[in-house]
Amino acid sequence: MKRSIIKSTGMFVPNNIITNHDLEKILDTSDEWIKQRTGIEQRYWIDQEGETGASDLGFEASKTALESAGWKPEDLDFIIFATLSPDIMFPGCGCLLAAKLGLNSTPALDIRQQCTGFLYGLTTADAYIKTGLANKILIVGSEVHSSGLDKSTRGRDVTVIFGDGAAAVCLEGVETDETAGVLASCLHADGNFAQALMTELPASKFPLRFPPGVPIDDPRYYPVMDGPAIFKKAVRMLPKVIIESLKKAQINLDEIDLIVPHQANMRINQALGQFLKLDDNKIFHNIQKYGNTTAASIPLALHEAIEQGRIGKSGDIVIFTGLGAGLTWGSVIYKFL
Repeated sequence: MKRSIIKSTGMFVPNNIITNHDLEKILDTSDEWIKQRTGIEQRYWIDQEGETGASDLGFEASKTALESAGWKPEDLDFIIFATLSPDIMFPGCGCLLAAKLGLNSTPALDIRQQCTGFLYGLTTADAYIKTGLANKILIVGSEVHSSGLDKSTRGRDVTVIFGDGAAAVCLEGVETDETAGVLASCLHADGNFAQALMTELPASKFPLRFPPGVPIDDPRYYPVMDGPAIFKKAVRMLPKVIIESLKKAQINLDEIDLIVPHQANMRINQALGQFLKLDDNKIFHNIQKYGNTTAASIPLALHEAIEQGRIGKSGDIVIFTGLGAGLTWGSVIYKFL
């Protein structure tokens, strides 16, 4: 049977490290407050001068992943690009990335599922491989948050959380009798909580996407979040969807070598471990270094977990899970070949 196998990963972050102490200089906040509530110590932001988009960061991560896989761009059958911060309104970043890779006919799909973008992307890629529609797929999660944040005290609760970065995964269909690859995937969405985490403007629902009389610094142009609501949803839904995926894969929690959750908040991930009664070393954390990189978060954490030797050996089983804007949430179980 053809299985969807991770051949390689790659990541890229900008050069600019923004520490909590740097944010203290522009916002009414503190290093202690940020670390206590989020676990974040620093994040990476693009240079605020010049033009850098999500496809640019994704291109750098993709080059690393392709080189590690031994693939050339023209080997790709499909590109899946997950982001909430596209370079431009349209066309999508998948097409922009394909052009940067020197391609002119490779199909590309953008996924706008925010924090669960990689989960939706991996599930989609797995379906394409298993149905024979594609065999070598590049999955990219990339975000440039910093250019769209409210860097005033008004927006501090959101601004301190987000970082810029990208990660890429090369996924290949491999014929094998071994039970490996994507073992189970469970995805969910509930638009009734859309307003809990959103950016409202610009918006096509208005006669003019930039409503006349609305100042350019109107808060609706910046992301807003109901932190307590998101926290409560996450600590309730993530354990449920993990258990759901374990039942679907017909394996037990004690067979899991590592959980790689979306890096939204250290407290959420710690609460997940406590609910599932797991040792701390069974859950991967890197939010302290990168902040929340949304669609890049899970593949970036996957790349580092492999580099650190936490996972990647034949037979290792990992769970990817996350919850974010939409609201969307999900869980994917993967076994290394």
